[in-house]
Amino acid sequence: MKKYSLILARFAQVNNAMKVFGIAGYSGSGKTTLIERVLPLLAARGLRVAVVKHTHHDFDIDRPGKDSWRVREAGAVAVLLASDHRTALLTEHRDAPPALDTLLDQLPPCDLVLVEGYKREPIPKLEVHRVATGKPWLCADDPHILAVVCDSVPPRAIPVMPLDAVSQSADFILAHALCRPTA
Repeated sequence: MKKYSLILARFAQVNNAMKVFGIAGYSGSGKTTLIERVLPLLAARGLRVAVVKHTHHDFDIDRPGKDSWRVREAGAVAVLLASDHRTALLTEHRDAPPALDTLLDQLPPCDLVLVEGYKREPIPKLEVHRVATGKPWLCADDPHILAVVCDSVPPRAIPVMPLDAVSQSADFILAHALCRPTA
């Protein structure tokens, strides 16, 4: 536990701003599963972690007929839903999708942001790769991918972790998010 105290102290010294680290891979590779398994380990080390998840699918957390849906349909550019236990900000992007930096600015204070998706963003990241997806390696041409979590051998010399090496993945994320200043 002392090791993690020293890491957290160093984390605070590097920059008070939140750190950003990506988890990239194609659909079905296990990105969400990795994040789901790594989060408790990072939280146990005292980190406040947020997640930004990109999706290519349209989604809606509103239901037709509810007040928030009605005001959004009436033309509100944003609706903030608030209860005693959580908030949700619904923002319409009618002209263009927001940049990752814009989304990061909307997050509450935290130590680390895990970004799922945003494959082409120039942020440090891990690639999650499974042969069964039949998809190409991202690390072949992305210098921001620092390591891979996979079930095979990547096309370039890069650190490799097995899909079930969750603690090792958490350590890697913490070490590499720590040493890179945010943009």
